[in-house]
Amino acid sequence: MATKTAYLVLENGTVFTGEAFGKVGEVTGEIVFTTGMTGYLETLTDPGYYGQIIMQTFPLIGNYGIIPEDFENKEVFAKAYIVKHLCQEPSNFRCEGSLDIFLKERGIVGLSGIDTRALTKLIREHGVMNGKICTSPPTDADSDEAKKYKVVDAIANVSLKDEHPLIKSQKGNAKYKVALIDFGSKRGIATELIERDCEIIAFPHNFKAEDVLAINPDGIMLSNGPGDPSDPANTPIVEELKKIVASNKAIFGICLGHLLLARANDYKTKKLKFGHRGSNQPAKDLKSGRAYITSQNHGYTVIVDESDKNLSFVNVNDRSCEGMDYGKSFSVQFHPESRGGPLDTNFLFDKFIENMSK
Repeated sequence: MATKTAYLVLENGTVFTGEAFGKVGEVTGEIVFTTGMTGYLETLTDPGYYGQIIMQTFPLIGNYGIIPEDFENKEVFAKAYIVKHLCQEPSNFRCEGSLDIFLKERGIVGLSGIDTRALTKLIREHGVMNGKICTSPPTDADSDEAKKYKVVDAIANVSLKDEHPLIKSQKGNAKYKVALIDFGSKRGIATELIERDCEIIAFPHNFKAEDVLAINPDGIMLSNGPGDPSDPANTPIVEELKKIVASNKAIFGICLGHLLLARANDYKTKKLKFGHRGSNQPAKDLKSGRAYITSQNHGYTVIVDESDKNLSFVNVNDRSCEGMDYGKSFSVQFHPESRGGPLDTNFLFDKFIENMSK
């Protein structure tokens, strides 16, 4: 197979040379790395990567091909995808195509063959930075373009556009009614709720609290999603969430939902140096003292003192906030729906059900 040389230039001028795959073209984005050994399909189809260039630290990607049943969303919202070694001959009984063709069909730029270990070390040392993938040797103008890049209107570009689409329980007669506020929700969240006998009514990001409360839900799910929770564009969301918090309904927030719920409870958030992305992040339950291995994809955290009575989980590696518990409402920074990652914290959906049943 003929290959075309492609380049990655960072905002600091560092250049990596590799080979193009997927769509051959130029693209600029925020470069983030994820450490998952498996789950590349769930990663690619996670709306939380909107506006970002994903780099896999695990060296061989694409070996089990494309399996639509594993997608978290039908779209790919990432700007580009970087791997060390691309598998062109996948082997799996569920495989329906190659990663190369999948990215071509969706117009996503791919880059393989660069030193992903060196790039990961750069990001860990200097923090998340922007980059541009080029098809010709990059110039200072390309690194300047990368430096100016910023992820904007992230939630608006991944959230539902329709009003109140209804997802029925698999059992037919649902026991609980859940309002899912979609900030870029992964399919696994709805799956977990449906398995627990929930009927889901989904609302777009520009919801109004009175519309959500008008359906008289037993509980409210705040989904994952992309972007900076402190972005001024998200201020209306936080103001509407404050009204929902005041209603004393059971609330469960995941990832961005966790961050926005914290802001609605008057906490501040900040950007992490390089974020937590992968399926092997340890989170400690402060109440039980037990540590869980979790799946994560986030670049921001809640600013909270470890003595705060609302803090429920911390990251074992850097002690950053991984969960808050306000009583009837609670939230976690990691992904308990576990797609693709460990099943350790799946029980949190049962906690949400328990809170709704009280």
